[in-house]
Amino acid sequence: MKIGIVCYPTFGGSGVVATELGKALAEKGHQVHFITYSQPVRLDFFSENLFYHEVAVSDYPLFDYQPYELVLSSKLVDVVKYEKLDLLHVHYAIPHASAAYMAKQILASQGINIPFITTLHGTDITLVGKDPSFEPVITFAINNSDAVTAVSESLKNDTYKNFPNVTRDIHVIPNFICLDEYKFDNLKCHRKMYAPNDERILVHVSNFRKVKRVDDVLRIFNTVRKKIPSKLILVGDGPERGNIEKLCRELNTCDDIKSLGKIVNPEQILAISDLFILPSETESFGLAALEAMAARVPVISTNSGGLPEVNINEFSGYLSNVGDIEDMAKNAIKILKDDATLNAFKTNAFTQAQKFDIHKILPLYENLYNSLLVK
Repeated sequence: MKIGIVCYPTFGGSGVVATELGKALAEKGHQVHFITYSQPVRLDFFSENLFYHEVAVSDYPLFDYQPYELVLSSKLVDVVKYEKLDLLHVHYAIPHASAAYMAKQILASQGINIPFITTLHGTDITLVGKDPSFEPVITFAINNSDAVTAVSESLKNDTYKNFPNVTRDIHVIPNFICLDEYKFDNLKCHRKMYAPNDERILVHVSNFRKVKRVDDVLRIFNTVRKKIPSKLILVGDGPERGNIEKLCRELNTCDDIKSLGKIVNPEQILAISDLFILPSETESFGLAALEAMAARVPVISTNSGGLPEVNINEFSGYLSNVGDIEDMAKNAIKILKDDATLNAFKTNAFTQAQKFDIHKILPLYENLYNSLLVK
């Protein structure tokens, strides 16, 4: 197949999943064309089956805000025609699904039929999409997609709840992990860099937005370190970074916290960690938690959104109510209290991650693609 993938090229989960999906499809012999405004951050290796098409948005003085949706639609028409694509797979509803619909109609007027799949990832439905000004367009784009997928049952239910006029069936295809990338050599020397006295290492990875509640991470860590010698590694950056730096000074924890900023591939940091903290207000799936479990790191998370579908309470980690810092700290201490307990949770975390291996999820997408091409 010749597949066009449209995604945001940034560090967000939707872009990561779309890129890793494209890479896996290319390895299986499909020809994959990424179409976006800059090269996706995870598109970091060469393959004869991978192609990148940049959507160039010109700076025209008439527009205060550049009409990216229109430019993207035009680019989709161009790539479909000249690369002879079989289908388009767009990730994130805004504005990719509506752009794909417009491209589909333009191509139909030229005698070219191109089906498109829309994958819903989370904030396009639960945050941005809840803005009433977007509702008619998102509903229309979803209903006119040839197929729609969501990354969790929770997100599927949220879509029907937030968009009551959506009539399209939504297939749940969960996010995935490439377990082949989580095979590490001995990393003891790297661990010593962050925990020179064999302290426990807690880690958090996010885009540091308010919804991630990174301040809760610091408060949980502050409680844990009073009971168990520990260090905290923060991976990521975003609007809450300044507040977090201020809070660590107030809590007097800065000496035990290492902030690493944005890292394209955080696997090796996860591999030296003992516990992952994800106290988010909501997560449509919880890809960061899954990445941690693939590295054999148990997870302390909230029980919101799709997280209970990923992190199994008392098995791969613990679930708590949003904002219940005391319970999350208590559960963290349960896991970290001794090596036997910690190792059992580490084993369980990896067992849970295996359910989401790319080799199990990829066929679900391929079957969906094939079902559209035979119509």
